[in-house]
Amino acid sequence: MVVGFTYWLSTTEEHAGGGEGSHSEQSEEGGDSAGGEAEQIFAQNCASCHGENLGGGAGPALEAVGGTYSKDEILDIIKNGKGGGMPAGLIEGKEAELVATWLAEKK
Repeated sequence: MVVGFTYWLSTTEEHAGGGEGSHSEQSEEGGDSAGGEAEQIFAQNCASCHGENLGGGAGPALEAVGGTYSKDEILDIIKNGKGGGMPAGLIEGKEAELVATWLAEKK
């Protein structure tokens, strides 16, 4: 967990000034631009703990998280964290909404 959080801290400044446009270029590679953008946000902010393929690691696997939690519940966890390891606010605003929607589809 510390490694993932440290990684997040080291990349936060790098992405802070990028704005929303920094994700749009890479989102076109998939057919669904919103899903592609969500995947890119996940890769940059979440994969270090949850795995590149959602298989888990320091954090739990998210391959079927939509079968357990609704989009709103996932968004709440992203915003407020979850006891035992998930820190609050790693992604915010529109990016958090996109990732929560994308993860909620994983059933």
